[in-house]
Amino acid sequence: MWRRFRERYDITDVILAFVGFSILAFVVIGSIATLQSGKYTLRQWLDFVVSGISQGSVYALIALGYTLVYGILRMINFAHGEVFMSGAFAGFFIATGLNQTGLLDQNWLLGLILVAFSAMLTSVIVAVLLERIAYRPLRRAPRLVPLITAIGASFFLQNTVRGLFGSQFRSYPDISELEGRINIGDVLVIQYVQLLVMAAAALLMIGLYLFVQRTRTGKAMRAVSEDKDVAALMGIDVDAIIVRTFVIGAAMAGAAGVLYALMFRQIGFLMGFVPGIKAFTAAVLGGIGNIPGAMLGGLFLGVVESLGPTLFLDGLGVPAPNQLKDAIAFTMLVLVLIFRPTGILGERLARAKA
Repeated sequence: MWRRFRERYDITDVILAFVGFSILAFVVIGSIATLQSGKYTLRQWLDFVVSGISQGSVYALIALGYTLVYGILRMINFAHGEVFMSGAFAGFFIATGLNQTGLLDQNWLLGLILVAFSAMLTSVIVAVLLERIAYRPLRRAPRLVPLITAIGASFFLQNTVRGLFGSQFRSYPDISELEGRINIGDVLVIQYVQLLVMAAAALLMIGLYLFVQRTRTGKAMRAVSEDKDVAALMGIDVDAIIVRTFVIGAAMAGAAGVLYALMFRQIGFLMGFVPGIKAFTAAVLGGIGNIPGAMLGGLFLGVVESLGPTLFLDGLGVPAPNQLKDAIAFTMLVLVLIFRPTGILGERLARAKA
């Protein structure tokens, strides 16, 4: 029995399992201690959940860009966070102009549609330029080469935006119609902006899923994901499909940039880094290359990031647990990678069924 165990598992597996179960035990003990303290009401817990879902919706939209590109090219586009940032900046300038003309106050819904469209268009232009200039010449190169190129493109876009618009933070204009809230009984409060973010993200994600599953372009994308050479032999324009994949992922990121700015109000040239890394984490959590997995991973990460610090750490007497939300989020990633390396719904491999 001992010999069989040693043949199946090595010391690395044992250490990883020990670390994973230790973290899991810490989480369970902290959660029990927090709940037993009775410090937080049901309304406060639900506030954490609603906040996490709205924030996770943004992560999911960004994660779709990572998972789409990986599904087609088997590469991680680490400049995708800056595509998200460029959309937020474009939306800011359009929103400021509409606010000065009074359109944002007179018809806020039309104004937000124009802002979102401008942001998505800008993100699409940036992503297409990245694909054409930085990634297409390296398509046959070893995987490490486009990865390093993506990191370099990320720094280039950050510093370009910093040079053009400065390093100061900028705030989106106030929209009075989004400052209210809905009270459902005495236990649930949803802010209008949170409701807008969740509804818009849900519509975009459902639309994307139906597009990939039901349209001719979506079927072509899945065929290219299976095998580029065979897809080309069947008459599919592989280059065009790859560009369309970047376009769709960038459009989701541009919309996410506006929704993020509406929730957190401030934008800056570094704003794409942390949300981009967390969105990549969400894609890995759900199963990289898996579209429903990216959506689920984003929502899961958002809820854990919002709920986790208080639930896991407050009962253990940790001061200011909310400052550790990033550590909590990436700890969840470690747990998933230890116990289910392919993600919640499983990684979409090249040989997976389309």
